[in-house]
Amino acid sequence: MASGLAANKKLKHKISAAALLVTLGVVYGDIGTSPLYVMKSIVAGNGGMGHFDTDFLVGSVSLIFWTLLIITTIKYVLIALRADNNGEGGIFALYTLVRQRARWLVLPAMIGGAALLADGMLTPAVTVTTAIEGLKGVHINGNILIDNQQQVIWVTIFIITFLFFIQRFGTDLIGKAFGPIMFVWFTFLGVAGFLALSKDWSMLRALNPYYALRLLVSPDNKMGLFILGSIFLATTGAEALYSDMGHVGRGNIYLSWPYVNICLVLNYFGQAVWLDRNSHVTAFNKISDFNPFFQMLPESIRLGAIILATLAAIIASQALISGSYTLVSEAIKLRFLPRLHIVYPTRLKGQLYIPVVNTILWVACLAIIAYFKTSAEMEGAYGLAITITMLMTTLLLYQYLRVHHAPTVIALGTLIFFGAIETVFFISSAVKFLHGGYVTAMIAFVILAIMFVWQYGGRIRDDNTYRAEMASLFAYKKQLSELRSDPNYPTYTTNLVYMTQIANDHYIKKEILYSILDKRPKRAQVYWFVTVNVTDEPYTAEYTTDTYGTDYMVNVQLFLGFRMEQQVNVFLRQIVNDMMREGELPTQPQKYTTIPDRQVGDWTFVLLHEELSPQTQIKGFQKTIIQARLWLQRVTVSPAQWFGLEYADTLDETVPLVLGKIPITKLTRLSRSQVDAQAEDEDD
Repeated sequence: MASGLAANKKLKHKISAAALLVTLGVVYGDIGTSPLYVMKSIVAGNGGMGHFDTDFLVGSVSLIFWTLLIITTIKYVLIALRADNNGEGGIFALYTLVRQRARWLVLPAMIGGAALLADGMLTPAVTVTTAIEGLKGVHINGNILIDNQQQVIWVTIFIITFLFFIQRFGTDLIGKAFGPIMFVWFTFLGVAGFLALSKDWSMLRALNPYYALRLLVSPDNKMGLFILGSIFLATTGAEALYSDMGHVGRGNIYLSWPYVNICLVLNYFGQAVWLDRNSHVTAFNKISDFNPFFQMLPESIRLGAIILATLAAIIASQALISGSYTLVSEAIKLRFLPRLHIVYPTRLKGQLYIPVVNTILWVACLAIIAYFKTSAEMEGAYGLAITITMLMTTLLLYQYLRVHHAPTVIALGTLIFFGAIETVFFISSAVKFLHGGYVTAMIAFVILAIMFVWQYGGRIRDDNTYRAEMASLFAYKKQLSELRSDPNYPTYTTNLVYMTQIANDHYIKKEILYSILDKRPKRAQVYWFVTVNVTDEPYTAEYTTDTYGTDYMVNVQLFLGFRMEQQVNVFLRQIVNDMMREGELPTQPQKYTTIPDRQVGDWTFVLLHEELSPQTQIKGFQKTIIQARLWLQRVTVSPAQWFGLEYADTLDETVPLVLGKIPITKLTRLSRSQVDAQAEDEDD
């Protein structure tokens, strides 16, 4: 299994033409569709066509160029990609590398993750709506198929609904087409931009950062510093470069990013030249949803460009949806989120599907489209959340550099330099709060609240447990042996199974032994303690057993591939037959059965559910958090569903969760004469 993992990692990081194509399709969808709306947002924010001059355009593309260089190239490609966790990237992978430094680092990790998920809900709505708006008013065979915004909304809803619907089937086949399509898209961006730029090479002076700085204080810039809120949209996909490193490998991003960056910059410069040459054409002011990206293209190729842009928008949306699944999966492993049902539609571990997350994302996207109605309105909500994620990543990067003993001047310089720039971007994006930013802020807050309840609630539980949680099976071997042979108790079941996590080979939660011995003594022939371990290989199906020198106690460790269904009920029947064949367990012949010569008895699975005990003595706020956490446990995946026990004989048993130090109250026994005396006093 280890060799398979090594081979998989080696393959994943292999640099080749095919891998570079995959990288284009997986990594750059979000940042690659930014030219659809960045210049459009800048122009609209300054008053529209006729309200800007050449210096304004030069300064705008200069800001875009330097933002891409500083944030995307330097911070993410050159610095963040070096901070990988066994080849995996992203804010949660970065957190796992630094969490030992300080307990509070969990906060920036959760805040950044929540903001990233919230921003991911908006991306499909923005990109697809922008692309479809390009079709509005376009003649196709002499007919206008889309002539109003309501039709744009319905087409967008149909595309996004279809996109979310196909997630359950896996996107392996579609994914193979993503790379070539994105290569065509980026090439188209570069060629279209170059042709427009060739009409005025003087726009290249925007490469000088002087023009970017001058624009920020220029009276021609009606937005002032807040123009950076629109500029920032050009780099919103930068976080994906880091998050998707585990899918494509660092080397493939290093080689593909220069091409992508050049194509993007050429397109922005080309749009600026076109705007400069057409700024006084008053007819453009009458075009609703005016978009310089589409307007600068020749009429003869505009329809093809819109179709290509729509495909790129769908790919960008797909990347964000898949990224959201991965982010939630990582959050579950870090115990930031409760356990959810995860499906692996293909052999690739990176391709996973989480039904409840898919539904939430779909509903959120439709609600955003219905609420904002136009891409221009959506852009007001876009970008605010991702600035928060970038700030949190910068903070964790600083901690990473300190962990790896980087010189203080470099670590602190990284924090101050990128932190200052991203803080300015955050402030400039915050002006969007009342213009739609509050939507993503609310979504991020809800996600963060769930993470906080789950993570902090788990910490409260661990820190305030009243009685020792773990108990050694060795200490209870004698009692279990006597109970199984005690005729004073009726046989509860032949095989009694508890799903648990065995610590140090023989320690289990004490509440399990309490369930067997105290709550209601459960007499069984064999007591099973089963742990499910999920491996990184897709179809692993292995197990180990330990009977502790008995024939009535079995510790089972199941090793199942991430694509294997956890059919514990089925697997245990094979295991018991194997053990009987080896003489490790006695047979369990059944007198009454529909199966001839049946040698295996009945099974009962006990599933324990915690309820907060009235005896709990913790602060009111902590108690509220624990109650909220227990509620989340109830509304998410049940243990029976998780372990494939829906059709097995299960017993749901509630156990008290007692937290805090309980004050001991001693009762005073009264004599009969004292009781009578108290009664006389009450009568008087």
